Amino acid sequence: MTCLVIGTGGREHALARALSLDPGVGAVHAAPGNPGIAAVATLHDVDPLSGESVADLAESLGADLVVVGPEAPLVAGVADVVRARGIAVFGPSGAAAQLEGSKAFAKEVMEAAGVPTAAAMVCTTPVEVQAALDAYGPPYVVKDDGLAAGKGVVVTTDRDAAVEHATQCERVVIEEFLDGPEVSLFALCSWNEADGATVYPLQPAQDFKRIFDGDEGPNTGGMGAYTPLPWAPEGLVEEVLRDVLQPTVEEMARRGTPFSGLLYAGLALTSRGVRVVEFNARFGDPETQPLMALLDSPLSPLLMGAATGTLASVPAPTWKPGAAVAVVMASAGYPESSSKGDVIRGLPDAEALEGVHVIHAGTAMVERATVTAGGRVLAVVGTGGSLGEAREAAYDGVSCIAFEGAQHRTDIAAKAAAGEV
Repeated sequence: MTCLVIGTGGREHALARALSLDPGVGAVHAAPGNPGIAAVATLHDVDPLSGESVADLAESLGADLVVVGPEAPLVAGVADVVRARGIAVFGPSGAAAQLEGSKAFAKEVMEAAGVPTAAAMVCTTPVEVQAALDAYGPPYVVKDDGLAAGKGVVVTTDRDAAVEHATQCERVVIEEFLDGPEVSLFALCSWNEADGATVYPLQPAQDFKRIFDGDEGPNTGGMGAYTPLPWAPEGLVEEVLRDVLQPTVEEMARRGTPFSGLLYAGLALTSRGVRVVEFNARFGDPETQPLMALLDSPLSPLLMGAATGTLASVPAPTWKPGAAVAVVMASAGYPESSSKGDVIRGLPDAEALEGVHVIHAGTAMVERATVTAGGRVLAVVGTGGSLGEAREAAYDGVSCIAFEGAQHRTDIAAKAAAGEV
């Protein structure tokens, strides 16, 4: 099989790497890619938001499967254009991707499907914003209705900060605060008339959104993640499949916009039960990095099954024993800004460690040197027989790597490894 991965970040590197290790895949291409992806795939220049450009490239390569990584091309309908050319695409249609593209739409779908989620109000005026903040009280949860690269959510006890964020958005969703730990549960999905909805949940993972240790500081796209979750309640995956994932995919089909691809449920395990915090319409970053490190099944049949509506005929994913931890190394100034062009040292040393591999996100090549080129620069992934061993491997890898102003959290998976969650 020839596969083409669309995107430039860590998620795409993790997916391209997994496909390159898949015996059923003969060639992996990526566009635009990054220097890390170049080690496992042939790179091509393309505008990821242009469906016609992506489809032209896929045709020229004879691609059997196109994997659209990021949310923006999916919401822009890139998958529709490629699919119209008769090429299998892993990723939902533009209409189905509105589950991520509009938080208000996602709330509407959840209500229709009976999916448990936070009470919320959609606001477009200052008066509505004030009324919603009064209704739910602090901590205030204010979400930009549209795409915001994982940074459109403010959770704060400072009412002025909540109002300020709301004024920067055309439309906001203000909702009740959900207590309890958060869990990321991804599911591969397909739909056809004969089988209905086929939904294969992956292992639960947990990511760390705040920039500093102890979940302090502003939200980021994600500073690290780990899987599995030794503290997760027994039966959690089955409960979420029954009450969240299956009903959502069935509701999308009822609306005439069947969902195929990856449905990501961000969950809060509250004192009142499981609640959906948000949906995404693609693999999450950085959770994909540790998940792909532990996936035991070949990836291509699962992606192809979802892309072609035949997932029911593909065996459910299986997992390697042990654990995986990903620690993100970010550039100076992130998340408010990012430093570019700083030389990254020590990558070969980290890669040489047993149980360690490095996933590139914001990197570039300048005169044969790998340099920073974005906010989240790398994710160092460690695997091991236990969460503690995986964590140790990941941080050993981090200690090998240096660049000007590098910042990372030191507490990724620490509580879980110590049995404190």
